[in-house]
Amino acid sequence: HDLTPGETASLDTRFVLGFATEAGGRTSHTAILAGALEIPAVVGLGRCLAQVSGGETAILDGDRGQVVVDPDADSLGRVERSRARRHLVRERQVRVNSLPAETQDGHRIQLSGNIEFPEEVGPCMQRGADGIGLYRTEFLFLSGNREPSEQDHYEAYCRVLDACQEKPVVIRTLDLGADKVPQLLQSQFEESPNPMLGLRSIRLSLQSAPMFKRQLRAILRASVRGNVRIMFPLVSSLLEYRQARMILMDVMEDLEEEGVPFQRNLQVGMMVEVPSAVILAEEFAREVDFFSIGTNDLIQYTLACDRSDPTVAGLYRAGDPSILRLIRMVMRAAEKHRKPVTVCGQMSSEPRFVPLLLGMGLRSLSVTPQSIPLLKEIVRSLSISEAERIAQHACQLDLARDVEHYLQGELSRLCPDLVSGSDF
Repeated sequence: HDLTPGETASLDTRFVLGFATEAGGRTSHTAILAGALEIPAVVGLGRCLAQVSGGETAILDGDRGQVVVDPDADSLGRVERSRARRHLVRERQVRVNSLPAETQDGHRIQLSGNIEFPEEVGPCMQRGADGIGLYRTEFLFLSGNREPSEQDHYEAYCRVLDACQEKPVVIRTLDLGADKVPQLLQSQFEESPNPMLGLRSIRLSLQSAPMFKRQLRAILRASVRGNVRIMFPLVSSLLEYRQARMILMDVMEDLEEEGVPFQRNLQVGMMVEVPSAVILAEEFAREVDFFSIGTNDLIQYTLACDRSDPTVAGLYRAGDPSILRLIRMVMRAAEKHRKPVTVCGQMSSEPRFVPLLLGMGLRSLSVTPQSIPLLKEIVRSLSISEAERIAQHACQLDLARDVEHYLQGELSRLCPDLVSGSDF
């Protein structure tokens, strides 16, 4: 019926070829983790798996979210031809790994990777990533049966930093809660009537100071090994951000007194994931070093639809005009105060949204590792003036479906040989 992120993290990729679930959504943390592990997955199928008795041949298309049970010979032939074409595309994309993500009119775009595990850094670097734009550290909790120690945190961060070789690494502090609840913290969340609006992310860290300080100590200790930046998730008020910064300062003082070396001038930023953070973006911009727009939660909280609930999947649209306006509000505040902005949600990994985001002023995208070569080719195929034209038109449309249809058409025009469709 469903897999939790913790169960997904424990799957043995030597034996699991793919999975399909009745519950979940394409931007749920289970789906994100499956992508990170490069396990083909289709989630949110609804109550249909009872019709599958077991042992049937099935085609599982994780890109399109389709499952075909007992396919006929024609369908199998089409999918084999599709796999062969994809293999050729991947071979071509290998050649762009060493090339910069630079538009045709000379604008350099930063393409960084989103990771859950240190093991993902190698594939990111091989694909030409400019660094790690989002390191989701909560999977240290979800993939084990005990709370990670400071040393566990430290060793994981050192592995990532050593593999990145001075490229920037943005470490997001724990984003636990909602659909990411480790067994050892289960009792803290049992009474929550609405986990998505309850104790999660930075709220949990602020209420669990010893746990938060252990993580911050480990990050600071590891900071001497590379280019570290710290990012706080789901910040909804200036008070939350200031409290988190204050705890960070306390930890720095403790390490100084202990004579432990760390990087004192590291950058500290925040995720923009709730409407209140957008409304206060100008106030936040005076205090943060950078913003990272987490579109997955921003869409969920703006449109009031649970991204893990398949019954409202049709309402969850990255192309909704309200989402585009919110991104523009953040961009205006950041530009005024000269603060860098990255988009790190699923939206930035979808090819059709890349020209739109560049046209709205974004120059940094943090994406799934496997999408880096394709997105780099898209960036290299267009100019910023083209992207601005696309963004201007898209932002005048009234409906999400019109925005998304227009963006898909523009992508097909700009990159006809890069856009692959479903073959069955």
